Amino acid sequence: GFGLMASSWVGQWRSSAWVVSTCLLVALLTCTLRCSECVTLSNIILILTDDQDVEMGGMVSFTATPLCCPSRSSIITGKYPHNHLVRNNSISGNCSSTAWQKEAEPFAFPVYLNKMSYQTFYGGKYLNQYGSKDAGGVDHVPPGWDQWHALVGNSKYYNYTLSVNGKEEKHGDNYEKDYLTDLLNRSLHFLEERSPNHPFFMMLCPPSPHSPWTAAPQYQQSFSDVKAPRNGSFNMPGKDKHWLLRQPANPMPNSSIEYLDNAYRRRWQTLLSVDDMVEQLIKKLDSIKELNNTYIFYTSDHGYHTGQFSLPIDKRQLYEFDIRIPLLVRGPGIKPKQTLQSPVLNIDLSMTILDIAGANLSTVNMDGQSFLPQMAPWLRNGTERPFFLVEYTGEGHSSEDPSCPKLGPGLAECFPDCVCEDAFNNTYACVRVLKDANLQYCEFADNESFVEVYNLTSDPHELENIVKKVDPALLQIMNQRLIKLQSCTGDSCRNIK
Repeated sequence: GFGLMASSWVGQWRSSAWVVSTCLLVALLTCTLRCSECVTLSNIILILTDDQDVEMGGMVSFTATPLCCPSRSSIITGKYPHNHLVRNNSISGNCSSTAWQKEAEPFAFPVYLNKMSYQTFYGGKYLNQYGSKDAGGVDHVPPGWDQWHALVGNSKYYNYTLSVNGKEEKHGDNYEKDYLTDLLNRSLHFLEERSPNHPFFMMLCPPSPHSPWTAAPQYQQSFSDVKAPRNGSFNMPGKDKHWLLRQPANPMPNSSIEYLDNAYRRRWQTLLSVDDMVEQLIKKLDSIKELNNTYIFYTSDHGYHTGQFSLPIDKRQLYEFDIRIPLLVRGPGIKPKQTLQSPVLNIDLSMTILDIAGANLSTVNMDGQSFLPQMAPWLRNGTERPFFLVEYTGEGHSSEDPSCPKLGPGLAECFPDCVCEDAFNNTYACVRVLKDANLQYCEFADNESFVEVYNLTSDPHELENIVKKVDPALLQIMNQRLIKLQSCTGDSCRNIK
C-alpha cells in the first residue's frame, strides 16, 4: 500500500492506508515494473480531495490557481486558467457554464481515454456550478464518462443531489445511506462489473476536507486536542504585502483563533473517511488482482490556510500554504519510497495520465507536461520545467457586507471577525522558480501595480517581500517570463526560457 502522505495540516491517516508526514511529498510507491512488451494497458485512478493543504517543504507539487472551480478545470483540461477561461466559482466566471461545456469538455482528458477503450467512472464533486439550472441541470453528463455519479454544486456531506448518469438522485442525512465520502464506494461495484478485457479509469472526488467539515459519526470526537500549527507565518503581520494581507488585526483575536482551531480539527476528522475509502479501494484492487497493474494518484485541488499572516481560514492567496498540494503516486515501473524534487503542476496530471495510457501526446492540445519521465526515467525520457505560472482572478461584492459595514464594497469572504480573504483587486499572476533558485515573483492587477518577491531558500515562510532589495535586472527577467507565461498556450507553455 501507500507509505507516505503529505499533510501535517489536514489529515492523519490511520493503520494500513496512510501515514502523515509533515512535508510535501510526491511519494512514489511499490509495484511491478511496466514492460514495453506487455499487451495489457494499465488502469488509472485519480483521487482528488477538496481544499487539502500541506506543510511546506519536501517534494514540490503546485496548483496553477488556488480556487476550486478554476483548479479543477485545469486538472480536467490540462490548461492554465488563462486558456480554459474559468475565472472563479460562479457561472459568470465560466464555472461549468454552457460555453465551458461546448468549448472545453469535449477536449478533456477523459474523452481521450474513452476513445482508447478505457472504461471510465466519475464519483463526487465535479465543478462548483455543475447541475445548476444555468449549467444545464443534472441531465448534462460530460463526454468521456461511462459511469457518472457527480455531486450537484459545491461540497456537502449530507442533504445533496447527485446526477447519476443524467438522472437526479436526492440524498438526506442518514449516515449509512447518504454520507458522500462513503457513498463513493460505488466505485467498488464498478470494478466488479467492468469488462476485464479493457482497462479502466476512475476519478474519485470526496468533499473532504472542505467546509462544512461534517465528520462521520464515529470520528466526531477524534483529534480533540489538536490545534492548527503555530509555526511559520501563523499569527504574523502581513507587512510589505498586498493591502489585503495588511488589513487583518494582528495579533488575531481569540475568537478567530478558536474558530480556526475548530475548523482545523474538523477538517482532520473528515479525512478519516477518505482514509477508509482508500483502504477499501486498495483491498478491492488486490482482491481482483489489478493492484499491480494500476496507477493511483492522490492529490488535492489547492491548499488552505489556518491562521497564516493572521488570515483565519480560506484559500485564494499566492503563498505556499495555498498553492502547494499533496501528491502521491504508485504504479507499475515506479520504484518504492522515492521523494522527487521535480516541480509538478496540477495541469500535468492529464498529460501524465494520457502518457500512461499510451496516447500520442503530440496530438493533445494541453499546457501541462507528463511527469512520468521523472517518476520512472527508465520508461520515458523527459525534461523538467524550470519555472511555471500561478494566476488568480479576485472577487468582491459590488455592495458592502451588511455584517461588516465599515469595510465598504469590493470585498468578499469576510469571516470570521470581518477579516476579508478576497477582493476585486486580489488579482495576480506569479512566476514560481524552482530550478537553480527558489523564488516567487508576483504582480497584482491593481492601481498600485503591486509586486511581491520572495526568496524561499532563505525565507521559506515568505515573511519578507524583497522587491526593493533585489537586483532590478532580476525583476526585469521575471517580468518578461511572466508576460510570456500569461500568453502561452500548449507547447509554448513548456518551452519558455
